[in-house]
Amino acid sequence: MAREQSEVSASYGSGPADVAAVRTSTAQSREIGAELRRVRQRAGLKTVHVAGELGWSVAKLSKLEKGWRATTDWDIGTLLGKCGADKVDRDRIIHLVHEQRLGYFTRSHQVGFPDTLLSLEIHERIATKITSYDPVSIPALAQAEAYALALLSTGSGSKEANIKMVKSRVDRSARVCRENFPSSVFYIHENALDLKVGSIDTMHDQMMWLTFLSDWSQVRLRVILRSAGGHAALFRPVTLLTFEDATSLAYTDADMSTTFLETDDAIEFYHRKLDVLDSMALDVDQSRQLLEARADAYERSSGEDEPVR
Repeated sequence: MAREQSEVSASYGSGPADVAAVRTSTAQSREIGAELRRVRQRAGLKTVHVAGELGWSVAKLSKLEKGWRATTDWDIGTLLGKCGADKVDRDRIIHLVHEQRLGYFTRSHQVGFPDTLLSLEIHERIATKITSYDPVSIPALAQAEAYALALLSTGSGSKEANIKMVKSRVDRSARVCRENFPSSVFYIHENALDLKVGSIDTMHDQMMWLTFLSDWSQVRLRVILRSAGGHAALFRPVTLLTFEDATSLAYTDADMSTTFLETDDAIEFYHRKLDVLDSMALDVDQSRQLLEARADAYERSSGEDEPVR
């Protein structure tokens, strides 16, 4: 127990909060900061008011909420008390504060639905570049609404939960069309283009959505043909997020959890993996032509089948 407390102190600084050292931002510290900001905002309190009541500078609270400032357990507890956090929020945030800093961490979620994870949301929003690959489906951020609905509705959750997850997925993918969306590369295996999700009409809509996305300057779609052959890099999904002033972050999804990694070894490994995908994929123009051809093929086949149930 003493060693555990020592690790927490090392992670969050020891001594008076006013002299706590500024440390490098990590994915875990940014998640804690986002949780603290949500608690304050739900309480309807402004940064200036809270900082003043606690005797802190506005800069201190701002850096804490952005994950850039070390602090003490006492400060975290004081802030949560000031914001009137309930027991559920307090327990969740304290658990995050005491979580070991190993350079990777895992977050559980409903089967197949990572979209509501806070760490996923905040890091996609601050990324300057997103590179994503999925071996069997269209990458989540490039999914059309009907495709996402058909795909997520096959999960094991309740109807209400599935609707919530579909909304979260659609909200994520809608950001791709915004001018401030980061530069993005989506690697799509040919298998994902041919694996029917929902109906033929659903697949046609998805192909049309991809051709639409290919017109956006910040988005690059790269298709990997089956004829490119097999490679270990093809077997598992990954998304790599690059930031302006923080270490890159990779995440990979399993059925009921998502693992986030930011160690040097992990980031180097995923860069090599993505370099392999880059070498195997068609270029942007060739990929667009293939997507247009798939859209035409699905349109010609429209009405010939019933949706997968």
